[in-house]
Amino acid sequence: MSADKARRVIDQIRGRSYEETLMILELMPYRAGYPIFKLVYSAAANASYTMASNEANLVISKAEVNEGTTVKKFKPRARGRSYPIKRTTCHITIVLKDISLDDSESIELNLLKKPRWKKNSTAMAYYDLHNRGGLWDKK
Repeated sequence: MSADKARRVIDQIRGRSYEETLMILELMPYRAGYPIFKLVYSAAANASYTMASNEANLVISKAEVNEGTTVKKFKPRARGRSYPIKRTTCHITIVLKDISLDDSESIELNLLKKPRWKKNSTAMAYYDLHNRGGLWDKK
């Protein structure tokens, strides 16, 4: 299925709870609903098995669709001609979050990360070249 058709379904379930998502996907009239239903169901099973979390506490925190490879084929037509057929694919990413966990745990994890410092090296190099008499390399 194409990325646009999958995005139409993904936009409806982003930020919703696991149980509400399953109800929406079961009743959605689009063909992309069933593969996404299977993906969400599998992601919840993985989360409940690996993190020992309850499925009722799961929320879809991130859902995105990226374009995949395009399968190119040719369909034979009359008088030796052929028409190109392009079948687009997509990559679907679903991230579930357990809302029963304390927010303090996530804050502690964020504090342990190294801070990202802004680099102003380009402005400094430009200043040094003009004020200190530096020359550009002429090649």
